[in-house]
Amino acid sequence: MVFGGSRAMEQQREAVDALNVFPVPDGDTGTNMFLTVQSAAREAAGLENPTVSQVASAASMGSLMGARGNSGVILSQLFRGISKGLEGKTTATASDLARALQIGVETAYQAVMKPVEGTILTVARESAKEAVQAARRKPEIQEMLETALVKGEETLARTPDMLTTLKQAGVVDAGGKGFLVILEGWLAALTGKEIQPPTLVEQPVQPVQIDVNGEEIVFQYCTEFILKGSDLQLEKIKQDLAGEGDCLLVVGTADVAKVHIHTNHPGQILEYGVRLGTLHEVEIHNMREQSEAKRHAAKGENLPENPADPKTPLKGMGLVTVAVGRGLVEIFRSLGVDEIIQGGQTMNPSTEELVEGINRTRAEKVFVLPNNGNIILAAGQAAALTDKKVHVVPTRSIPQGISAVLAFEPATSFEENAQTLDGSFGSIMSGEVTYAVRASQFDGNEIKAGDILGLIDDKIVLTGEDPARVAVELAEKMGGEEADLISVFYGQDVPEEVAGELAAELRKRFSRSEVEVHDGGQPLYYYIVSVE
Repeated sequence: MVFGGSRAMEQQREAVDALNVFPVPDGDTGTNMFLTVQSAAREAAGLENPTVSQVASAASMGSLMGARGNSGVILSQLFRGISKGLEGKTTATASDLARALQIGVETAYQAVMKPVEGTILTVARESAKEAVQAARRKPEIQEMLETALVKGEETLARTPDMLTTLKQAGVVDAGGKGFLVILEGWLAALTGKEIQPPTLVEQPVQPVQIDVNGEEIVFQYCTEFILKGSDLQLEKIKQDLAGEGDCLLVVGTADVAKVHIHTNHPGQILEYGVRLGTLHEVEIHNMREQSEAKRHAAKGENLPENPADPKTPLKGMGLVTVAVGRGLVEIFRSLGVDEIIQGGQTMNPSTEELVEGINRTRAEKVFVLPNNGNIILAAGQAAALTDKKVHVVPTRSIPQGISAVLAFEPATSFEENAQTLDGSFGSIMSGEVTYAVRASQFDGNEIKAGDILGLIDDKIVLTGEDPARVAVELAEKMGGEEADLISVFYGQDVPEEVAGELAAELRKRFSRSEVEVHDGGQPLYYYIVSVE
């Protein structure tokens, strides 16, 4: 069933992506859900003759660490609850599975601070409720899930009536559709259809490449494995391995744990693991090899440009931010950010990548700036998986992230900084210029594929034909006439001379405002505009 769900999402992720409310090129709900569920499948694939409980546990752990975007985090919480419901079971009846699905829904609702109806949560809740009722009538798992799927499809069809934005865009909820696709995959496995293990590919969007030539890698070998045993004590394992390297990660259950560490003595780490149980999915990579560094970059993993010497004393507080585009990365680095995780629109980092970024930071306490509304939940999930004290600053855009970094004051306390950073971007308006990937309607306006779109705080406010012209009109709608500062970050597809012409036009149009134009290098978005 886990393989079937992953395979189904692999086949239909583009169709789910297309249901994105906004016709912008980062409609990635399907992609995020696929990458999350394939991580669950990867963990389950390493099991030998497993029980139902062990499969559910592995899928929970895999989806937890592989979760990307809000839809992926919610999906990982569904898997987490299912694992709770099946804990200790060798096999499962229809009632067991229905109850586990119900616990999954409850767990997912608890993970979201302000649940919104008309989303994946609603579709999953109604499906689970129907599953519980069906299981009381019929003991067959297949029929129970078929009934739950029908109810889910009925609920999905009603999501536009629950959310105005869905009705305006003429689509059903993408996350809810993705959940039903996974259920369809489960049924395909149960009905005897041949299910091949899913293709375990990585994030399809290439990240910004980092030049690692000449870097000093303090700990040479990236070592990771699955550890199976009984009564595994995760905290003790962390303590025992803490002095053996850096980027240590130990997550899982008392039966199955995932261990990741950068070390110079991988053999000693494996010997330690053997004393506690059996090793599976062992991987050791030599990070000093250039080819290995390129492999990591191609997969979207985040290697630090200047790895901190683990012998360096920890400072009090550090900053971790998410950004994509070499120019934006350099801006954050020049402002003193400790760790920059490659990601953003279209390439949301996974929970595991966020955890590793936090752990790499040579600081006792860490502030995380997601800079994207679709990364905030994953950042919160990552914060709960590290031993460091972490505060997630809910920045939803690059301009908000820059404002928060500028407000950071190392001389004050962690609590004071948390309050300051949370309130530092209230006066910042963020705009973006991109293009429409499909025809649609929004707020009664017809949008054609290829139209240039202007967005303010993630809402489409205008369309046009020329990106620079749309950027000027966007700045005007954002209050450029009265602004103290207008900042523009131009993307990788915008020539420098075109950006210069835009700067001249902005200075002419908004003569009382200071105008700054920077090379952001971000993909897909011609311009990011900030007005304050």
